[in-house]
Amino acid sequence: MERLAHGISRVTAEAERWVNEDTLRIAITGLSRSGKTVFITSLISNLLALGRGRDTLPALTRQLAMQGRRIEAVWLEPAGAQALDWFDAAEKLRDLAGATPHWPPRTSDLASASLVLRVGRGGVLGRHLPPRRLRLEVLDYPGEWVLDLPMLDQSFSEWSEATLALLRQPPRAALATAFMAFLASLPTQAPAEDAVARRGHHLYRALLQAARERHGLRWLQPGRFLVPGPKGESPMMWFFPLPGSGPAAPGSLREALSRRFDAYREDMRRSYFDPWFARFDRQVVLVDALGALCAGEGAFADAQAAARHLARAYDARSRTRWLRRPMLKRVAFAASKADHVPDLQRPAFRALFRDMVGEGGAHVRHFAVASLRSTEEAPTTEAGPVVLGVPLGDVRRRPFRPGPIPERVPPPGDAFWRRPFFPLPEFRPPALDPDGREGLPQLGLDVLLSWLLEDAL
Repeated sequence: MERLAHGISRVTAEAERWVNEDTLRIAITGLSRSGKTVFITSLISNLLALGRGRDTLPALTRQLAMQGRRIEAVWLEPAGAQALDWFDAAEKLRDLAGATPHWPPRTSDLASASLVLRVGRGGVLGRHLPPRRLRLEVLDYPGEWVLDLPMLDQSFSEWSEATLALLRQPPRAALATAFMAFLASLPTQAPAEDAVARRGHHLYRALLQAARERHGLRWLQPGRFLVPGPKGESPMMWFFPLPGSGPAAPGSLREALSRRFDAYREDMRRSYFDPWFARFDRQVVLVDALGALCAGEGAFADAQAAARHLARAYDARSRTRWLRRPMLKRVAFAASKADHVPDLQRPAFRALFRDMVGEGGAHVRHFAVASLRSTEEAPTTEAGPVVLGVPLGDVRRRPFRPGPIPERVPPPGDAFWRRPFFPLPEFRPPALDPDGREGLPQLGLDVLLSWLLEDAL
């Protein structure tokens, strides 16, 4: 009898879960240094505070209220026995709220967290039904790795041709001198030698690192050359772009590099994209569009190329063979650090970002957000609108004016690109409660979430 009762209880619990509980999987990714870690920390902290009765996400609250519903409670599920790293939002919040507040380090591997939202039902019948539960499974994904998505449908020859064409253009051309000289020194039918493959790989990886650190470029492949993850460097990664078309001669360097390229793609697909990335229902892609704009024409064009490649990959009309799956319902492209833009200029900033990324289909929307608002509006000066923030390492608030922001991407050679360029300032996080009871001040995150979760709540 005890076994029977236990079985009935288990079946009843499963039936209740099937009726009242849904799971939504959300992957957070984007171009490097776009604020993915802070975005997830703010998402978790503000949802938890919302569950405690704080109106930290007003657009989401209003959307539910229009349907006679509200979020009654929110809690984090324990880590359990998951295979991925645990995204510890409390630890990230301590970094932001400490005595010497600082921004958390960049993502170097997959990490996840799971929240449960208890949502009251609306309408007359809703009063007689138990609340719904929505489980949000959130995946933190290194921005460098997502740029490998287009490689999944490329051959080694196609990838090499496209990459070498980029390396012949400024500003990459100046960085690629040593690598291009190395390529020129190779015989046409160079034999496969590991020492040569490793040298070429290291030279190519070094120019990718210089492109990212010195010029702020983002369209850099393969992503794991910059962020290897826990596997580190392996012989599979000893490849680099090499000119040539048609079948590679047996025993040649091009054949060896092609095999490694194929092995790398397969490892990315099997280890990362298929088991985790491909299972998600929603996607958020973050882009530091303002930082690219401030860095100049070359950096902006590079960020635009990266964003548009991703937008095409997610477009239902032209998805890569790997991405033709029915699960991905909504994709939010978000320009981060919108708090660096004065309120008067934000409409132009959002329009510029939409033009930068491209439309991408009916299931794609564009947003401008600040996951953690670190500036305040200031009265407009004679020089134009400004915001105020405390730069890292400083103690006083300073004004910041991003300058004119066009509503469309200026064409190459336009007078706009002849203005002086500068690095986007890094402002100190505001004073925060280290326990996150009141949530985190944000800008536009609530609007993004209300659209992303609209059909699921």
